[in-house]
Amino acid sequence: MVYFAGLKLGLRGYAPPYLAPSTFGAVVLDGVNYASGGGGILNYTGKIFGGKINLDAQLDNFANTRQDIISSIGLPGALKLFAKSIFSVTMGSNDFINNYLTPIVSVAEQKLISPESFVNMLISRYRIQLTRLYNLGARKVIVANVGSIGCIPYQRDVNPATGDACVSFPNQLAVLFNERLRPLVMELSSNLAGSKFVYADVYNIVSDIILNFRSYDFENPSSACCYISGQHGGLIPCGPPSKVCINRSKYVFWDAYHPSDASNMIIAKRLLDGGAADVYPINVRELATT
Repeated sequence: MVYFAGLKLGLRGYAPPYLAPSTFGAVVLDGVNYASGGGGILNYTGKIFGGKINLDAQLDNFANTRQDIISSIGLPGALKLFAKSIFSVTMGSNDFINNYLTPIVSVAEQKLISPESFVNMLISRYRIQLTRLYNLGARKVIVANVGSIGCIPYQRDVNPATGDACVSFPNQLAVLFNERLRPLVMELSSNLAGSKFVYADVYNIVSDIILNFRSYDFENPSSACCYISGQHGGLIPCGPPSKVCINRSKYVFWDAYHPSDASNMIIAKRLLDGGAADVYPINVRELATT
């Protein structure tokens, strides 16, 4: 999604990952990717994965890059660069999928922490993290909400009783989080001087794609293109032993968790040029020119 939006805005390609050996010097002036599979807002999210980098650590990594840029072009130049740059933050899904909803911990955790309390904890922590990003120099920030996680192949396969339908409880959690996230984004934009925080409603866009998949020229709205086992190919992550569908452009989902490139292209276009139902208060193209 971020990659396709960047191409439409004139960027040359993928932002290099922070941990790549070649990500240093002048390269970082064009952007850096701090994302980490399995990482979340909460530090213990994704603890079943060995090498994940949570959002706090990602912010630490950006702080390191920030210092390198200051050393290279000076503080005034660095702050000017950050002020015109676009920062994209997509967090929260893993805090549900790889934390609250993880089968080995979910039953015990849900007895101790209600969905409302868990979401409140996420929002409280997220407020601190996004404020820190601002304090490090970010001014134009796109905050994507949590998508319809009850519709991903993984959730469909670990909840087989739902058949071909999306799983309701994960989607209810996503909606609960999103209902708290949007006011947070607006609050930050109002309270942090000179900032422009934008709320990207990925849940709305992906739900529309799944509901109206044929009108988007998809053939399969529920199964993974890259799969090993499960009715929807969602039980085992995509990897070297996996099979791959013949035409990935006809699948809404690439693997057990993620949209396909074809879906991401649609999401990117709607965030770039869409109206308030998709991205609020301005779209990404407008954000880039402000």
